[in-house]
Amino acid sequence: MEEEKFRVRCYDKNELAKMYFPKLSDHVSVAKLRRWMRNCTPLMEELATGDFHPKLKMFSAREVRLIARYLGEPDGYVPAQGHPDIN
Repeated sequence: MEEEKFRVRCYDKNELAKMYFPKLSDHVSVAKLRRWMRNCTPLMEELATGDFHPKLKMFSAREVRLIARYLGEPDGYVPAQGHPDIN
């Protein structure tokens, strides 16, 4: 069976957060993804140039593309050294 690759598309916030943090509960995984996003200033600046609204329940394909660019793809994420939220 071939491994499925990450696809850029619209994602529910819970769904995308669980892809990054599969062992955490829905609530905790969303909070952690939100924290990682807030700690990445270039990501937040690019999101702000579009129609990003933190209260919406979905990420657009554009937002997912930016998240993957700055945080890495969820299935192959290698943490950047020195990230303040990574133990």
